[in-house]
Order: sequence, then structure tokens, then C-alpha cells
Amino acid sequence: MTVRGALAPLVRGSTWRRAVFLLLGGVLALPYALLVVAFAQLLTSTEVPRPLGYGLLLVGVGLAVVPVFLAGSRALEIAAARALLAVDLPEPLPGHRVDRETRLRAALWIAMHLGTGAAVLFAAISAFPMALVFVVGLTGIDTGAGPGERFGPFDPARPVPAGLAGVALLVVLGYAVAGLGALAASMAPVLLGPAQAERIAALEARAVRLAERNRLARELHDSVGHALTVATLQAGAARELLDTDPEFTRQALRAIEETSRRAMDDLDQVLGLLRETDAGRPAASTAPQPTLAGLADLVAAARAAGLVVESRVDGPLDALPAVVSREGYRIVQEGLTNAARHGRGPVTLRVGVPPDGLAIELVNTVRAGTGPTGGGRGLDGMRERVLLLGGRLDAGPVGNRWRVRATLPAPRKEPG
Repeated sequence: MTVRGALAPLVRGSTWRRAVFLLLGGVLALPYALLVVAFAQLLTSTEVPRPLGYGLLLVGVGLAVVPVFLAGSRALEIAAARALLAVDLPEPLPGHRVDRETRLRAALWIAMHLGTGAAVLFAAISAFPMALVFVVGLTGIDTGAGPGERFGPFDPARPVPAGLAGVALLVVLGYAVAGLGALAASMAPVLLGPAQAERIAALEARAVRLAERNRLARELHDSVGHALTVATLQAGAARELLDTDPEFTRQALRAIEETSRRAMDDLDQVLGLLRETDAGRPAASTAPQPTLAGLADLVAAARAAGLVVESRVDGPLDALPAVVSREGYRIVQEGLTNAARHGRGPVTLRVGVPPDGLAIELVNTVRAGTGPTGGGRGLDGMRERVLLLGGRLDAGPVGNRWRVRATLPAPRKEPG
């Protein structure tokens, strides 16, 4: 090992940050040291009755021990370890009750932090200044040490041996701090890391956030994607017939306007869910999401875009639960969007409301060389919607036709 490599731990930035962490433990240990001194004097005093002294001692021990087991103390130690030890520790989950095993691990960590910190602080105010005095003596500067004055086994009157001893002492202190800091960094995940229950709770919270993000992504894809498809088709048709059929052009522009307005409403709905206040609540009220109650308008918009739709509804749509009706609307919307993008000819739409759920079927002819046969975000979104409700989705080619069949379980509620 080279000299540079041997001295690297002494000049590394992480060593100095860890030293600050250890000194922080020494500062926190000072009140405990003052309590020990105060009670030592109290119990050795003849003026204080022994029962009173022991009673005060029990109270003092309780006041000293209780903060070590508090969840807030653990949170502060985690914050200090992340900032000064550069240890990747997760933040404690808000509202999650800390179990006994986690409290005991945190209490052991705090005790170790206070103990090692007290030792480092004592060395910083005693051995470190003495070593500096010895090193300065090598330069011939008068350090103020009188004749015959000694610091333990060291004699400042002999500057060379004392100076070499001071250098050695500084090196030893540096390596001791580096070693204790490295030990603290390696032990922090063990003693301050999350318990199994915390890990499970964190995974559940993350799964909820991911599910919400996926839901919002589906909403954006289905609503905005449908609007863009309709607007593109209408704009293309209007451009072709601008000179020969002005009335159709006006209808196309009107359809683009209405579709864009609905897309803006859907976009505002999703963005309203994304905007959250500090308390985690939506920042503004959001419009209700579309349901199958608006199926007729959805089909009419598709027809206005030039798509031929043969629609049939069997059963009362208003008898469906709201969540099933919303997801059913999005499935029909995505199916019509895919038919407009990849299909040709009429689209057959069947929506049935049997006693135990909702059945949706869309069939259209696929243009040669097209079709979402390889899957895609639209079909993936359909599958996610159906699976979340415990239903089933079958989508694929049947001859030269593309068929989407979705069934969603839902107990029928009585209308009205």
C-alpha cells in the first residue's frame, strides 16, 4: 500500500462528515454526563436524605431513558445518518406505529452514538490539543510549557520525541475517527433500517401510488387519444371536401370543436387529480368522469367523425355500479378509437347488462396490414381496467375482423 493510499482515509470528505456525526453524539451526551455528575454529588452528600436521593435518581433515569425509545428520536437519527453518514435509509412512514423490536434497535443505536460521540468529543478537547502542542514544539515556537511540566509520559522539554508522539497521536485519532465513522455507516442500516412491517407498508403504499399513476395514464390515453383520433379523421376529411362540400366541412369542424372540448374536460379532470395540496387532497374540485350514461353521445361523436357504428344496448345501463359504468365507457371509447385508426367499414357495438355484470363487444373489419395485433397501450389499458374489476377481456382477429369482448362482474342495483 502506498503512503498516499494509507493517508486517504484521513483526508477523505466522508471521514470529516462522519466525524461531525460522532461529535453530534458527544454533544447529545453532555446532558447525560451532567446528570451523572449531579446525582453523584447528590448521593454522596450527607445533607440530602437517602430515600429522597434515590427517588430523584429514579425520576432522572426515567427522564433520561424515555427519549431514547421515542419514535421521534429514531426519526432524527435517521435524518442525521442520511445527511452525515450518506446512508440510504427510508424515511419513517407517517402514521405507522413503530414496533418494539424497532424501538429496541433504535435505542441501541442511540446509546452507541452517544457513547462513541462522548469518546470522540473527549479526545477532541483533550488529546487533540495536546498533540497539536507537541507538533508546534517541533518548529521551535514557545508553547508555554514550563520546565519539568509533563503531559503524562511526554515531556515538552524534549521537543523531538514529543513532536513525533504528537504526530503519531494525531494519526491514531484520525484513523480512530475514520474507523468509528465507517462502523457507524455500516451499522446504521442494521439498527435504524425499517422493520419487516415497515417494508411491507412501504411496498403497499408504493403499489397504491403506482396503481393511481397507471389509472391516470389510462384516463389520459383513452380520452385524449380518442379525441385526437376523431379530430385527425375529421380534419383530413374536411381538407379533402373543403371545396366540394362546404356543409360537410362545417360539420367536421363542429365535431372537432365538440370533441376537443370534451377532451379538455377530461384533461382537466386528470390534472385536477394530479394537483395535490400539502394535505394530500385535490387542489380543486374535478368534474365527474363519464359513464355509460353518455354512451349515446359517444357513439354520436364517432358517427360524426365518419365512423359507421351499429349500436345496440340490452338492459338498463343506469343499474350498473358507478365504477363499472365508468370503466365500461372507457373500454367502448378505446374500442371505437382503435376501430377508427385501424379498421374499415362499419363497427358493430353490443352492450349488454345481464343480472350479474356488464358485457361489451365491438367488432370491425381490419384493413390489410394494420390492426393492433401486437398489443399496445390501448389494449393494455383495457386489460388493466378489466382485471382490476375481476373481469375478462378477449381481443384478437377473427378472420378478417377484429373483435373485442369484455365482461365485467357487477351486481345490478335497482334504478332510481
